[in-house]
Amino acid sequence: MVILDDVAFSKQSWQQRNRIRTRNGLEFLCVPVKTSGRLGQLILDCELADQPFVKKMVASLRANYAKAPFFADDIDELAVILETAAGTNRLVELNCALISWMAGRLGVTTPMIRASTLGMNGERGEHVAAICERVGADRYLSPAGAEEYLIEDKSAFDRRGISVLIHVYEHPQYVQRFTPFMPYASALDLIFNVGLAAREVMRSGRCPARALEENLPRMLEGH
Repeated sequence: MVILDDVAFSKQSWQQRNRIRTRNGLEFLCVPVKTSGRLGQLILDCELADQPFVKKMVASLRANYAKAPFFADDIDELAVILETAAGTNRLVELNCALISWMAGRLGVTTPMIRASTLGMNGERGEHVAAICERVGADRYLSPAGAEEYLIEDKSAFDRRGISVLIHVYEHPQYVQRFTPFMPYASALDLIFNVGLAAREVMRSGRCPARALEENLPRMLEGH
């Protein structure tokens, strides 16, 4: 798994925020990042704007998950991870620390490296294809949201003999702290609610990946 930290930071994206389940629905927890005068900055260069945000974030988690079955098992360790990583003042360090911690809780042992250590050039699909080639990958699994640009840049993968597949996922249901069930919250929601069963619950939504829909741009033009 390659952490794509050498591309432009996108404000108000998943790069700096995620959702938790509250009694009012899904609400964002956001990591403040310095952006003034830094248009186009890379993710790896993003600095945190407010160190005290960790205390606010942990307080929000306690307020909404204190009565979740497995919250007490993990919150103290998670709070230390957040505090320590935020102390580096770098968004990428915070995100990598959280990803590694969650991977451990979910039993994910896939090796992880940062794109910035690979020294690849290019933009969009060309950049991703170059990374795939550098790490010896012959397949690239992408979320559906990137499908349009991947179709446009498909030649970058074809030249390298790399197939592109689109990830397909049917979100499973589990018992949340509040009802009704709402999908697409942070993996923290799953971990706090089901504990060690989180890995199997998450994997249960996996479906066979599909090929690119190469007529997608023409389909979009019709809407």
